[in-house]
Amino acid sequence: MTRYEPAIDLDAITAIDVHVHIEVDDHGHSSLPDDLRDAAATYFRTDGPNPDLDGVAAYYRERRMAAVVFTVDARTNFGHAPISSADIAEGAARNNDVLIPFGSVDPLAPTAVDDARRLIEDHGVRGFKFHPTVQGFDPSDPAYSPLYETLQDAGVVALFHTGQTGIGAGLPGGRGLLLGLSNPMLLDPVAARFPELQIIMAHPSVPWQDEALSVATHKHNTWIDLSGWSPKYFPESLVRAANSYLKSRVLFGSDFPLLTPDRWLRDAEQTALKPEVMPGILKANAVRLLGLAG
Repeated sequence: MTRYEPAIDLDAITAIDVHVHIEVDDHGHSSLPDDLRDAAATYFRTDGPNPDLDGVAAYYRERRMAAVVFTVDARTNFGHAPISSADIAEGAARNNDVLIPFGSVDPLAPTAVDDARRLIEDHGVRGFKFHPTVQGFDPSDPAYSPLYETLQDAGVVALFHTGQTGIGAGLPGGRGLLLGLSNPMLLDPVAARFPELQIIMAHPSVPWQDEALSVATHKHNTWIDLSGWSPKYFPESLVRAANSYLKSRVLFGSDFPLLTPDRWLRDAEQTALKPEVMPGILKANAVRLLGLAG
């Protein structure tokens, strides 16, 4: 087992994509049950490449970018075995010139804290991805405080899906998944109780964009990534914040493979995002957050 340590030449890369999903492992196992995977493909109209981890590394290496890679462990809520975060970390160690591994643990599992500690100590993950709607938990519940305390003590990042999701969209009752669990306001008490824990609120938080901006304005241990939506659909309030008062805590993310970095960058040129804030959004803010400069 190789423990991950980054070896990214920061001068050689143009961007760090902080939101890249590994949806299939080396054995062809999908991160989602079949019905959810098919419904998501319909919702996102995706028929592009869905590479394994080494394929993702090659894709980003070709573009002179680095990428934060992860899966979502929702074994309790879905009754479906997740892709191994340990394997993702191992693959990132193999491609440590371009990949940065985040782990995922099931917050509903009694082993969540031990699982997180093991991924940090043994495998070197630099953060954790949570999806409250998919994993079926209220992130503001104090029951998860021991998990957040573990992450805060280790100095790793907590990345939370916020806003609506295409997972479950169109299935009867949305397959029982609750959108309200991904309201960014539920992260406000987390940021308050754990002021040293760096929290990324992923995506334009539709329909709660103003809530996300409010939390980020008040709690300076929170960040916003711009993944999952083409920039040409960004709410005007988000663009204004990224151009001004939140420019040091906004991060480039694509949501690959659902949205490619190529399309994101192309569409960003058609927006009011200012050229002078783009170096921070694309790379410098993530370098600082992830401690990549040493």
